[in-house]
Amino acid sequence: MKKKSTSTDMTAMCDVAFLLLTFFILTATAKVPEVMPVDTPASTVQTKLPEKDLATLTIGKGKVFFDVKGKDVRVRTLELMGDKYGLTFSDDDKNKFAVMESFGVPVQNLKQVLDASPSERKSIQQPGIPKDSLDNQLADWVQNARIANIEKHDKELELAIKGDAKEEYPVIKRVMDILQDQKINNFSLVTGLRGKEK
Repeated sequence: MKKKSTSTDMTAMCDVAFLLLTFFILTATAKVPEVMPVDTPASTVQTKLPEKDLATLTIGKGKVFFDVKGKDVRVRTLELMGDKYGLTFSDDDKNKFAVMESFGVPVQNLKQVLDASPSERKSIQQPGIPKDSLDNQLADWVQNARIANIEKHDKELELAIKGDAKEEYPVIKRVMDILQDQKINNFSLVTGLRGKEK
């Protein structure tokens, strides 16, 4: 009996593979680059942070960066900070601030960061938000973000601290003290997930 060579038509499989590839590329979201990347401490807790009504304080290298979710809350927070410090922000500044990633500059220098293009912002050395007793702008950002969130969403703002695993304790304690001065005793600590030990 004569043997025939077997061949499989791979056309259908290639079509499916490219359809799946196209689907995943079009539906994926790009990760927003962090202004200050931090190596978070490891944990086995899997509680996720909320998608809205959240402010994040990123701590690393002795600096503190601030971020709040929601464009409307961000704009209102900026307006309140402008009123407190006697600064005027244009509509263009507010629009840029609404979509900007976290920042770590004194409010007086914020316009310089806003005027820079997104690619230029990465190269700007941000010294961190002042948090000492004579110039405690971090406390003002937190307080005004809380006010803005209540005005816009009628809900209390949740806070999260994202600290570098190698950060010295006094800096993190100073941030916690600022939160406790405003009677905020409930906040999240952002950690990296690791496997449970056996």
